[in-house]
Amino acid sequence: MYLKRLEIAGFKSFAKKSVFEFTAPVTAIVGPNGSGKSNVAESIRFVLGEQSMKSMRGKRGEDLIWNGSQSAPRSNHASVAIVFDNSDKVFDVDYDEVSVRREVFRDGTNRYFINGTQVRLRDVVELLAKVHIGATGHHIISQGEADRVLSAGVKERRMIIEEALGLKIYKWKIEESEKKLAKTEENIKQVESLRREIAPHVRFLKKQVEKIEKAKAMRERLKDLYAEYLKREDVYIRAQKRILEERLAEPKHALGELELRLDEAKKKLEEGKKESPKAQELVAIEGEITAAQARRDEVFRALGKVEGMIELVMRRQTHAIPAEKREAHIPLSKVKHFTESISERIEAVLNHGSADMLRSALEEIKQLTERFAKTVSGGASSEQGRGDQGPENELRALQKEKAGLERDLAEAESVLASLRKRYAAIKHAIEEEKDTSRDVERSIFQMMAKKSELNATIQSIKNEIAIIEKREQALKEEIREGVALIGGDITMYETFAISEEEVLAEERGRQEARRKEIEKIKIKLEETGGAADDDILKEYEEVTSRDRFLERELEDLKKSKESLKRLIAELTETLNTEFKSGIEKINKQFKEFFALMFGGGTAALTVVAQRKRRRGDTDMALNLSPDEDEAEEGIDVEVHLPRKKIRGLQMLSGGERALTSIALIFAVSQVNPPPFLVLDETDAALDEANSRKYGDMIENLSKRSQLVVITHNRETMSRAGVLYGVTMGSDAVSKLLSIKFEEAQGYAK
Repeated sequence: MYLKRLEIAGFKSFAKKSVFEFTAPVTAIVGPNGSGKSNVAESIRFVLGEQSMKSMRGKRGEDLIWNGSQSAPRSNHASVAIVFDNSDKVFDVDYDEVSVRREVFRDGTNRYFINGTQVRLRDVVELLAKVHIGATGHHIISQGEADRVLSAGVKERRMIIEEALGLKIYKWKIEESEKKLAKTEENIKQVESLRREIAPHVRFLKKQVEKIEKAKAMRERLKDLYAEYLKREDVYIRAQKRILEERLAEPKHALGELELRLDEAKKKLEEGKKESPKAQELVAIEGEITAAQARRDEVFRALGKVEGMIELVMRRQTHAIPAEKREAHIPLSKVKHFTESISERIEAVLNHGSADMLRSALEEIKQLTERFAKTVSGGASSEQGRGDQGPENELRALQKEKAGLERDLAEAESVLASLRKRYAAIKHAIEEEKDTSRDVERSIFQMMAKKSELNATIQSIKNEIAIIEKREQALKEEIREGVALIGGDITMYETFAISEEEVLAEERGRQEARRKEIEKIKIKLEETGGAADDDILKEYEEVTSRDRFLERELEDLKKSKESLKRLIAELTETLNTEFKSGIEKINKQFKEFFALMFGGGTAALTVVAQRKRRRGDTDMALNLSPDEDEAEEGIDVEVHLPRKKIRGLQMLSGGERALTSIALIFAVSQVNPPPFLVLDETDAALDEANSRKYGDMIENLSKRSQLVVITHNRETMSRAGVLYGVTMGSDAVSKLLSIKFEEAQGYAK
């Protein structure tokens, strides 16, 4: 790679486009003072990305743009392009020629281009840094800056040497890594702060989700319980209804036949007693008794229905009472009916004490007792549901209706008892009058008793059917409640596999235990609420997802932090190693060039530690007290002139400093030769003898680096392969001239 071409347009005094072709190892640019030849060196700084206006002798961007003259209008922008040969592919681009161009406008806007494509300044810096080229690099040395490496402080001198050694890329990478590390640490704090901020909300939502999950599990358990419970209850109710219907058919059929026989007996009795007023009266009373019994049965059924409704209301509000602790509450009407029925049978036997009547009466009393026992048992079973607090108004209304029906029942029982007494008295009188009709009457009496028994049996079965129907209604209500809790899936109970035999063989207590467990779960579900379960779950998922993302981001940031620390440590170690190695190489060349320039003596660069005071926040970050100092490495220069007791730079004369700085610059360039070197009148202070030595070193340097020298020195010009003359006319515009070497010597004078 070598410097191929420099194109300047509108930059400072170069109003028109000027092109420098660099075709020789050494190119000299000559011209009188004020012609603008030093602007060439500044244009190179400019195009390589220099940002310091001071180093380009300006205050703002428009100072770099041709400002016009009486004969040449000003330019709106300045443009400088530098072209490198890249046939050896030193630059990592797939072009044989690499062009870097920079433009500046009067509003201060800068634009950068690589091979015609607009890029960032950073892209230009990175591209050039890889080949050890920079805007403020050691390869551009202007008059007055030759001494900069000597007059600089130890820290600045180190920076100059590091750049000359090509170590700036490491410094740049370290600085970039430190910026990234600081940004990463700030991001870690922000992420940790965000996690701390949302942590209480995450914990709160987690508890809510746990409740929701618990409720979900309870619903699943409830669904399983419902499936078996509802199926068993449904099968049980259907079976019981069928069984009761079958039981009801037999007494209804018997009652129908009995009524036919009774009608025949009554007709026969009426035929035998047509002329007997008592017989007619007896028949009339029988009709009244039948009507009274019907009235009593109607009231009894209504009372049973009301009592069942009261039982259902109370059952909803209380849990079932264990069987061994149940108490039977029998309505007073049923007790009175039972006792009066017994008394009637006994009184009839006492009045007509025949053996057949006694046997018949005893059988009736036995049947009445068995039915009463069943009634008591049914009442005890129904007690389990009582205790629930139902709607007060409904309960009071039912109790009021029950009291009225009990009064009606008592009145009906009283009327029936009175009719029976009258019937017994008339019947007794008739028997005394007509013994022949006694058998018929006895038969009618027995059939009436049997009819009453059959009616009682039928009513008992109907009461049981009513209870089953109430169970069926309760089942429907249970299903409605279940739908509200677990949704339409509750209807899947119909698919639960179980036979009627299994249901009927099981004790009802186990089914009741299932119902109790269902009630407990329902109560717990009501306590958990659950109206906004979906919203809570969605919010929890969003918040936990955000927290997991932050956690992963935090882990990545911490890994990035450690990676950056390792990178900084590695780069620092590499920088220090390369720096120490470079110092050793520079000292070897520095010593040789110094001895050549001064005819003896020694010179060397030494690494020194300079104390730097730390203050403020940095002290706290590093646990340093305000009085503590930090050691900072720099570079010092030690010189020993021959035949003089001079050991410090401050004791050197101006010429000696110039020779020393040139020796150091050339020594540095020998260690890490730059692609090109620009020397802007660095030989101005040299006498003729030293100029020859300077020229010899230039020839030696040109073997490793391409040289562009801006000079007045004839000795220096004599070593150049190409000469460019810069002149300025009355229009104040710098122009290039094609001149011969002899003409150049004339310009140099």
